[in-house]
Amino acid sequence: MCGARFTTCELVQPHNIFVAKKDGRREEFNRDKLSAGIRKACEKRPLPIGIIDKLIDNVEAELHHLGKTEIPSSLIGDLVMQQLEKLDHIAYIRFASVYREFADITSLKQEVDSLVSKEAKIPVSVSQPPLLPSEELGTLVNGHQRGPK
Repeated sequence: MCGARFTTCELVQPHNIFVAKKDGRREEFNRDKLSAGIRKACEKRPLPIGIIDKLIDNVEAELHHLGKTEIPSSLIGDLVMQQLEKLDHIAYIRFASVYREFADITSLKQEVDSLVSKEAKIPVSVSQPPLLPSEELGTLVNGHQRGPK
């Protein structure tokens, strides 16, 4: 227990972080607000139990690790995007659509195309057969549809 004469208790707890918003406002970092945005992006996605909390913990730990008292909201968004890109591409696109404020379908398509091209560079596991024959996969990667819907 901390006595009135000791100030070491403050060293044990992480410092307060303030978020510098795009419009110039500053507000105290709010884990619940971060959590709500991430959970909304991950809603109805088949993610393991506890993975979202771990993602939030990772982002918050990184913010504290920076040792700064004020952090731009864009940095927080970028950290979340990095984590979501590794976790779930649909959640990533959902979060990106709000965070990056896509103005039109072209901006959204560019982000999806970027994900597809990154994924195409990842080698397919030898032990796992592909879901689609290689010619169909090539057609999809090149942006063509398989056929009429």
